[in-house]
Amino acid sequence: MKTKLRGAVELELCREAKVCDLLGDAANERFEASGVVAIDEVCYVIFDNTSQIGCIGGGLSPGDEHNRLIAPRFDRDEGYEDIAHDRSSGRFFILIESLPHRRGYFAKVREYDSSFSYIASGWLDWPLPSPNKGLEGLTCLRRAGQLYLLGLCEGNRCKDGAAGRRPGGGRIQVFARTEQGWGHVDTMRLPSSLPFEDYSGLALAGDRLCVVSQESSALWVGRLAPSEWQVADDVAVYQFPRDDDGDTLYGNIEGVSWLSATHVVVVSDKAKPDQKARCRSKDQSIHVFAIPLAAS
Repeated sequence: MKTKLRGAVELELCREAKVCDLLGDAANERFEASGVVAIDEVCYVIFDNTSQIGCIGGGLSPGDEHNRLIAPRFDRDEGYEDIAHDRSSGRFFILIESLPHRRGYFAKVREYDSSFSYIASGWLDWPLPSPNKGLEGLTCLRRAGQLYLLGLCEGNRCKDGAAGRRPGGGRIQVFARTEQGWGHVDTMRLPSSLPFEDYSGLALAGDRLCVVSQESSALWVGRLAPSEWQVADDVAVYQFPRDDDGDTLYGNIEGVSWLSATHVVVVSDKAKPDQKARCRSKDQSIHVFAIPLAAS
């Protein structure tokens, strides 16, 4: 794949490592990373092939004292897609992409305290188009003391198939807690000019919003409106680094989190069987990138 996104500046790689080299778990060589949240330079990574949670120091050093695996309550869970953190309560929220529910498919969230002791589970009240095209990203924020979860649709216009691959229809679903789970509040539209073929992760810090795409191998940065559920400013699109021939290297980006106003951490899933060796060299990994000339 050599498609160049028009006007996209390339992100600057700072450091990266294979997850297995950091966690040192010889019994489990597959770490199909699907989401990440960074808290004070410590990264919490979830995987779609295991319910264990990886804790990794932000320096991505094999000898870091923070590096370990955490085993939460639901040891048979699979299909984790992202992880979010509410600083006010210290709670973590883990997203399960799509499960059968009410004659359809819905996403579900597991809620844990700051020590990863289980608290509750709740459905996100938004019907999904299919079992394998659900919500791919999760973040949270508070407004007037109310906690909201923001879920990123994988396909454009929250569709599957060819309609979901047609750019210009990025959507974020907004949820608030109810007695039954998480009720749907609103739908945020990403800029129609955004050329992404899919969406695989999002992160929010203050009003700084970013979204990554696996198929487009790119990151978009914008700003969230202070009181409405809409984008206030479309900042820029950035491309993940390519090789010397212009081919995609980072073809499995799944999750993203802000480290600072100018740096993000992203994680990569397992490469697909038909992908080239250059993509496999970057899979099941964690990467830190600098955003050139990013607005603070």
